[in-house]
Amino acid sequence: MTGTLFEITFYLAAPFWLLMIFAPTWSVTTRIVSSPLTVLPLLAVYTVLAVQVFPELWTAVSTPDIDTFRELAALAEGAGALWAQVIAWDLLVGQWMFLQSRKLGLSPWLMGPLLVFTILLSPFGLLVFLALRAVRRGADRPQEQEG
Repeated sequence: MTGTLFEITFYLAAPFWLLMIFAPTWSVTTRIVSSPLTVLPLLAVYTVLAVQVFPELWTAVSTPDIDTFRELAALAEGAGALWAQVIAWDLLVGQWMFLQSRKLGLSPWLMGPLLVFTILLSPFGLLVFLALRAVRRGADRPQEQEG
């Protein structure tokens, strides 16, 4: 069962990523992606897996060190729970980026590849997006008049 839960985790998030990448201007996409409830199936997978290794998980988060996390990740349920958590947070980050990009008027042609990059390496995708967001916000500010 653990292997199956691990395998389906990404597929629970994929429909939302597909909407943001391939149907970004569809009004239904914005309505769906605006809800944080999209991660509920992922959190359900996380819970099923995390409960099975809760003592190890608690130790890893309450007194973190690399060896404790390595031991947690060596357990199938621990690795699966960590994966489900990563996928859930990545989806929330992607949804935030998507919604912000719509407010900023960023092109879907720019955001599509950036969202794909975020699926694969979310911290780097988020950094690129934050830089784009800062540049866009800076460009939108009126220039100070020199007196």
